[in-house]
Amino acid sequence: MIIYEATKEEFMNDVTDDSIAVKIHQSYLQKIGKVSISEINSWNNSMNYMYKVLNTPMIPDDVGIALEYKIPRTSNRIDFMLTGLDEQDRYSVVIVELKQWSEVNLVANSDGLVETYLNGGLRKKTHPSYQAYSYAKLITDYNESVQNEPISLYPCAYLHNYIQKENDPITDNLYENYLSEAPVFIKGDALKLRGFISTYIKKTDRKKSLYLIELGKIRPSKSLQDSLLKMLDGNEEFIMIEEQKVVYEEAILMAKRALTTDRKQVLIVGGGPGTGKSVLAINLLVQLTSQEMVCQYVTKNSAPREVYTKRLQRNYKKTFINNLFKSSGVYHEALPNELDVLIVDEAHRLNERSGLFKNKGENQMMEIIRAAKCSIFFIDEYQKVSMHDAGNKEQIKQFAELYNAEVVEMQLESQFRCNGSDGYLAWLDDVLELRKTANADGFDFQYDFKIFDNPNELRNEIFNKNQINNKARMLAGYCWDWKTEGKNNPEVHDIYLEEHQFSMSWNLNNTTTWAIDPESVEQIGCIHTSQGLEFDYVGVIIGEDLRYVNGEIVTDPFKRARTDKSLSGFKTLYKKDSNEAMRIADQIIKNTYRTLLTRGMKGCYIYCVDPLLAEYLKNRLKRMRREITYPLYQEKMLIAAEEKNLYVTGGTQEGE
Repeated sequence: MIIYEATKEEFMNDVTDDSIAVKIHQSYLQKIGKVSISEINSWNNSMNYMYKVLNTPMIPDDVGIALEYKIPRTSNRIDFMLTGLDEQDRYSVVIVELKQWSEVNLVANSDGLVETYLNGGLRKKTHPSYQAYSYAKLITDYNESVQNEPISLYPCAYLHNYIQKENDPITDNLYENYLSEAPVFIKGDALKLRGFISTYIKKTDRKKSLYLIELGKIRPSKSLQDSLLKMLDGNEEFIMIEEQKVVYEEAILMAKRALTTDRKQVLIVGGGPGTGKSVLAINLLVQLTSQEMVCQYVTKNSAPREVYTKRLQRNYKKTFINNLFKSSGVYHEALPNELDVLIVDEAHRLNERSGLFKNKGENQMMEIIRAAKCSIFFIDEYQKVSMHDAGNKEQIKQFAELYNAEVVEMQLESQFRCNGSDGYLAWLDDVLELRKTANADGFDFQYDFKIFDNPNELRNEIFNKNQINNKARMLAGYCWDWKTEGKNNPEVHDIYLEEHQFSMSWNLNNTTTWAIDPESVEQIGCIHTSQGLEFDYVGVIIGEDLRYVNGEIVTDPFKRARTDKSLSGFKTLYKKDSNEAMRIADQIIKNTYRTLLTRGMKGCYIYCVDPLLAEYLKNRLKRMRREITYPLYQEKMLIAAEEKNLYVTGGTQEGE
């Protein structure tokens, strides 16, 4: 979808008479919807800079120009495109990513990320060259016209407000791969950008390449399909077993049915921690893409997206598969049935509204169902860990009915985490008083579960386990502030337990793949960096928000850190309805610890700030051991008696 289309001459006239922003705005309102004043101002500013760049006979007046081109099946828009022919009369398209930025900081140990000031704060964003290159790659990977016709794409970035600095971060060697694919131009570089454009566009193509791109059939390229299959092949982390395969085959059938009929398909897959939801989601992403379906993996939480991207990419550039992984908040602008399949992992974490200020869209569940012909939701309602988490089966069904979708509901039961111990999960639910279960007295002891009286000993145990294969991590409830000065400084410790002279940092802000970075064992992860992921062993520090008082598990939202956003809105609700606020907070805190305590495949170690809670957990373990030990003793005695032709009665041996 193109918001504004013209020849260069028409564009120059619109800028000259100050009507360019008005025309873009009017078209945007008609095709997409409302737009902010700041974006209108940025159009005015940036288009005047592009006027200076294009004000030369070197670039013919009749070349094509497209502004705010919305890439089909995505929420991404390309700021500025020029189309024409090169010296050999081949189609050429120059993509220009325009930025108003004046300040940029490096983000070390990252792939293509920078920091800049936006919306009143310092925020991580993709490097402009990465962004421009990824847009070109996205069109190449999904537009059949570009795949079949000789259309060449040349991306670049233009930061017209940015003044060059000594040891400039914007051109640092850290971003060399992307700068080589999409050069960056800054304030004072109008003539250099003009030279870049005129190198590839020599004459008009009468906007034919623009029409080819706009009307091209959308499907994943063969190279993308083949590469994804190679990435998954032999990767043991993504092998499916047992009932996962049953759900997988049903999902494939529903996706095909959605493409061959006029009826939407919605698959809801329930399952607790470790039942293989994420493994299934990744397998479906790869398989459906290989069948030429436009498919995306969706989560609210960025940590799983970044980790799975890194695990899958191996020797490929991140941009090769990065467009397959999306945030749940990008579909409010999507057109109906714009995508073939959306695979939503951690669907319980979906919000009602999107955007930084929760002011965009209507409901993420509804927007996903509207945007896709087939929607697959993986959900565990016991893993809601934020006041804004709104994903639930009933509403998904209601929105599916609104769009006349066929709904299938399935359940994953088998446990692959926690050494396959379904009993541990049931026992944990009972211990946390989430629900009464038949496993109140214990679980299979093959799972390594320990309670430590000293957090330093717990940390040492995790450090030892991590030496095996980098799959052990420290986690904690969000009861300690994340200090601003420590976000990128490992020397600043956020979590301090004076009694034991114990201190550690929260996970640093300079990586998006904390869960698999080797140095991360030196930091403590929170719910936001660990949910949706798994480790072999976890060491969990339970803070003062969960205590044992007068024979009951008690939660205390007022002990949560000020920097914790998961209880955002609690205090406002508490003033209106304290009982309802406390009920919601109680559920969130218990769900948070349930989630943290189920991240370990082989073991979970705990330290409790509240000594009474530690004692309660120890007593539950002692009670479990008593229940298990006596039957084992009886069984051993019976075996011994049978070997001696004896039998056992009431725990004593008697002769025949």
